[in-house]
Order: sequence, then structure tokens, then C-alpha cells
Amino acid sequence: MLNIGDTVPDFCLPNQDEEEICLRDIKGRWIVLYFYPKDNTPGCTTEACDFTAALPDFEGLKAIVLGVSPDSPRKHRNFIEKKDLKITLLSDEEKELCQTFGVWQLKKNYGREYMGVVRSTFIIDPDGKIAAKWEKVKVKGHVDEVKVKLEELQKH
Repeated sequence: MLNIGDTVPDFCLPNQDEEEICLRDIKGRWIVLYFYPKDNTPGCTTEACDFTAALPDFEGLKAIVLGVSPDSPRKHRNFIEKKDLKITLLSDEEKELCQTFGVWQLKKNYGREYMGVVRSTFIIDPDGKIAAKWEKVKVKGHVDEVKVKLEELQKH
């Protein structure tokens, strides 16, 4: 798993419109990169809607918000249209970025074990280094926590 202070390796993933988004193209800005398990599920919907509602605040902090899940660009597009989301969603169907960040892990649910995305958020600074991270995120209040942390980081 990548830790605070680590440099994020370059990555390129398609967004909901099948446009390739690469780290090298957005470096130099603050990036809130959040990983979530699946489009159109209750917790993921709440988180995406919370990030959408807070987007003007993040933009005011010169930050870009990117959600990542193993869903396809088509599923992302459907999720965005259904929930009127304003954030960019990246499709990691090969789970390469999930593995790079260490969020693709063994999960347990109702006695079943399976591999899946552990809800996690990372703040990447303009130099491409991890400035903050949250693992096993609880959705309620999380977006506000991220915003407060970003404000703190920018003061230093």
C-alpha cells in the first residue's frame, strides 16, 4: 500500500466518457483520489453525492476529485446520469491502480470471503506525493474530513 510521502507512480485510466485521464496531465494540482467498491450501491452513492455536493469547495481549494472503481466507463456514465454526479469517475477494470494503492484486498461479508475494493481516500499533493490517506472509510462525514485535511495541508 502506498503511504504518506510516497510518490504516486504515473497512471492512465479511462473516465466515464472513455477519455484517458493520466496523472502526468493533472499533476501540479491537489488531487483527491477516492476508491470505492461499486457504482449504484448505497454507500458508494452517498459518497459520490457528498463529493459532488462539496465539489465547489474542493475547486475553491484548487483540487480535482477523482473516484475510482473496477466498474466500466459505461457503468460510470449510467451512475453519473442517474445520480446527477459532477465528479469524474475512473474505470480500473484491470484493478491495476487498486493494486498499486493497496486497496484491492480480501474482504469478508456474511461469512463469504472475496477480493474487492476497500473504500479508501488519498490526497495527492502538486508534486505527486501522497499527503494524506484514509483506509476502510466510513462514508458519513468523510467528505468533510477530507476537505478539512486539504485546507490544513494547504496552509503549510
